[in-house]
Amino acid sequence: MTKRKNKFLIIIAMCISIFLCMLDTTVMNIALPAIQNELHVTLTNLSWALNIYTILFASLTIPLSKLAEKLGMSFLYIIGLIMFLIGSSISGISPNLAILILGRGIQSLGAALLFPLSMTIGINIVTIKTRKKVIAALGITQGLAAALGPSIGGILTQFMGWHSIFSVNIPFTILSLIICLSTLNFHEPKSNEGNDYLGSFLGIILLSSLTLILTQGRSWGWKSPAINLLFFIFILTFILFLVTEHYAKAPMIPLILFKNREFTGSAISIILSNLFLVAVTVILPTYFTHIQHRTELEAALLITPITGMIFIMSPLSAILLDKLGSRAIILSGFLLMSISYYLFTHIDMDNITLVIFTCIILGTGYGIIAGPITVLAASNFEGYLLTASQSVAGVLRQVGVSLAVAIFLTGLYGNLSTAKHNSINYINQQVNSLNVPKHQKNKIRDNSIKSLNNNLNSQTPSKHFSRKLIKETIDKEYAKQITSLPSEPSKIQEREIYLRTETNVKLVFHKLNNSINTTIKKIKDYANRQYSNAFINLYRVSLPFLIFSCLSCLLFPKRKR
Repeated sequence: MTKRKNKFLIIIAMCISIFLCMLDTTVMNIALPAIQNELHVTLTNLSWALNIYTILFASLTIPLSKLAEKLGMSFLYIIGLIMFLIGSSISGISPNLAILILGRGIQSLGAALLFPLSMTIGINIVTIKTRKKVIAALGITQGLAAALGPSIGGILTQFMGWHSIFSVNIPFTILSLIICLSTLNFHEPKSNEGNDYLGSFLGIILLSSLTLILTQGRSWGWKSPAINLLFFIFILTFILFLVTEHYAKAPMIPLILFKNREFTGSAISIILSNLFLVAVTVILPTYFTHIQHRTELEAALLITPITGMIFIMSPLSAILLDKLGSRAIILSGFLLMSISYYLFTHIDMDNITLVIFTCIILGTGYGIIAGPITVLAASNFEGYLLTASQSVAGVLRQVGVSLAVAIFLTGLYGNLSTAKHNSINYINQQVNSLNVPKHQKNKIRDNSIKSLNNNLNSQTPSKHFSRKLIKETIDKEYAKQITSLPSEPSKIQEREIYLRTETNVKLVFHKLNNSINTTIKKIKDYANRQYSNAFINLYRVSLPFLIFSCLSCLLFPKRKR
C-alpha cells in the first residue's frame, strides 16, 4: 500500500513539474505590455526574457538528461527543482530587465532538467502494461500547461500584477520538492555508457542556432547577415550531428528511435499540433486585447474553452487509441483543428458564442491528438531509449511552440504594417474630401493618425476610435472664428451684421462637425476592419497547411486487427 501511495505521489510531483515547465513557455506573453510599462524597456529588449527561456530549455534538455543518467536521475531532479525555484523567485522580485533575464535563465536550466526527467521517472515507476495511463496523464499536463499559459498570465497580471506569474511557481515547486525528497529512490542504478561529448556540443549549437533563428528572425531581419550566418551554422551542425550520432557508441540521440514508425509519427505530430495550437492561444489574446479592446481577464476567459476540451479529450482519446488505431485518432484531431481555423476566418469575431464554439472545436482537436502522441512517442522503449525519446519529444514540443511564435508573430507584424499603411491612405483620402482649409486638413489628418496609433498601441485603449483629438481641432477653429468678431458692436446695423455673421459661423461649423463625425466613423470602421483582417488572414493562410498536416496520420502504422 505504501509503495502504491508513493508511486501516486511521485506521479503528482512529476505532473506539477511538467505543468510549471510548459506553463512558463507561454505565461509571459500576455503580460508583456505590463512588464514593459513598469520596467520602462523596449519590447525588443524585453523579448530576451522570453527568448532566454526558450533557447536554453530547447538546447540543453537532451544533454542534461544524458548527464542525469550518469549522475542519477533523482539527484539531478532535485537540483532541477531547486534551480527552477531560485529562478522563479528572482524573476518574481526582479526590479529591472537584467535581473528578470537572469531569473528566466536559471528557470530554464531547471526546466531543461525537470521536463525530460519528469517523463522518464514517471514512466519508469510503473510496468509497461500500466504505463499508458501514466503517459496519458503526463501528456495531458503538457498540453494543458501550453494552452493555459496565456489565460493564467492574463488573470494573474490583471489581479495580482505581472510579478505573480513567476512567484506563483514557488509554492508548487516547494510542494513537488517535498514529495520528491520523501519518495524518490536516490540509490538507483546509474548508466555506465560512454560519453558523447561531440554529439552534445553539436546538439547544443544546433538547437541554439535554430531557436535563435526562430525567436530573433523578425527583429533582426530574416535576410540579415546574423540570421544568414545562423542558418549556415544550423545546416552545417545538423549534418555533422547526424554523422556523429550514426557512429557514436553512446549517442546523445539514438537515431534508432526514428526507425520506430510510432515515434516518428509522434515527432512530426508533436511539432505540427503545438504549432497550430500556440498560434491561437498566443495570438488570439492579443487580438482580443488590442483590437476588440477587452481586458486581459476577458481575453483569458475567451480561450479557456480550449483548455477545458484538452483536459476532457486527451484521456478519452488515449483510451480509444487501441480501439480506433493511431491513424484514425490523429486524422480526426487535425481535421477538427482545420475546421476551427476555417471558422476563425468566417465567423463574426465580436460574437462571443461563436468564438467560444470555435475554441471548443480547436481544443477538442488538439486534445484528441495530445493524449495518443505522448503514449506513442514512448512506444515500448525502455532504459536509455525511453529517456532519449522523452527528451526528444520535449525538445520537439518547444520547437513547435517556437515555430508558432516565429511564423505567426512575423506574419502578424507584416499584416499590421499593411493594415496601418492602408488605414493612413484611407485617412488621407477622407480628409482630402472635407471642405475645410488646408491647414485644418493637415491638423485633422495628423490627429487622426495620432489617434489611430494611440488606439492600437495603448495598453488600455478606448472602446472606440478616438475622435477627441480631431474634435479639438474643430472646436479651436470655431472658438477662433467667434472670438474674432467684434465684442461690443457700437451701432444697431453693426450688431445685426454681428449676429448674422455669428449665426452663419455656427451653421457652417455645425455642418462641418456633422461631416467630420461621418468621416471619423468611416475611418474608424475601415481601420477596425483592416486590423481585424491582419489577424484573421493569418489563419486563412495557415488553413491549407493545417489540412495538409492531416496526412501525418499516414506516418503511423495501420491498426492491427
